[in-house]
Parts: sequence; structure tokens; C-alpha cells
Amino acid sequence: MRRTQTILLLFFVSAIILGCAGQTDEDKIKKLITDIQTAGEEKNIRKMMDRLSKRYSDQQGYNYDGIHGLLVGYFFRYPKISVYISNLTITVENAQAKAVFQTILTSGEKTGSITDAIPQSLGMWNFDVLLKKESDGWKVVSAKWEQVEVMKPEK
Repeated sequence: MRRTQTILLLFFVSAIILGCAGQTDEDKIKKLITDIQTAGEEKNIRKMMDRLSKRYSDQQGYNYDGIHGLLVGYFFRYPKISVYISNLTITVENAQAKAVFQTILTSGEKTGSITDAIPQSLGMWNFDVLLKKESDGWKVVSAKWEQVEVMKPEK
């Protein structure tokens, strides 16, 4: 019995090591971004912040604590959030990486009305995210985002 348990343990440890070894940096970064996407939909601030470097700083003037405050405000304002990511491009150079993508964010309240199907807010955003490999894995160190104008008024 003990021998069987030891063999199973070695099998699982080997599978985990080989599985991690087969992942490229691009794969790890894509997973990090999808983890942030899922955490956003779950409104799990801790999980999102775990993917940011403590040294986070961006051109909009946010640092690590500023992003935390931004997320708290956004999650308080919108009761339900859905995040869709498209056009994800990842480039890696040594211990630095860049991820460029678009997101669509929607939010709606559950009122029991047909209007629930229509988003309360709809925003399409372009993201340009810089990452660095830290001792505990890839972390977001900076991000730039801007809202895409979906419907521009005619002149």
C-alpha cells in the first residue's frame, strides 16, 4: 500500500514538473491575463492584485495601491461584469514582455426585466501591458489603456 502511494506521488510530481516545463513564457503570460479576466468577472480583487508587481506604475499616474482603489470603485459601481478579450499579441524578450489586446466590458443589473439583456454600460478598450519576470513569476509592471470609440458621430 505504501509503495503504491509513493509511486502515485512520484507520478503526479513528474506530471506537474513536465507540464510546467512544457509551457512557454507566452503561455504563462496568456494564462496570467486570462486569470485577471476571470478574477475581474468574479470581482476578486485579491486575485487580480496578485498578478501585479508591487512596483507597478503607469503613465496615467496609478501605482499598485491606486489600481487597487480603481478596482474597488469599479466593482462597487457595477454589480455584474463580463470581460471579453480579443486580438491578444504577446512578445517576450528575456525577462520582459509586452501584451497588447482589446477588451469589451459589459455590466448589467439583475432586475428581472427584459432590459437585463441590454448592458448598462459597454466599453471597448485597447490595452498595452508591460510585464516582468519576478522571483514568483510574471507580473504586470505597467499598463496603458484607452477607450475605443465604437460609434463616432458624423461631422
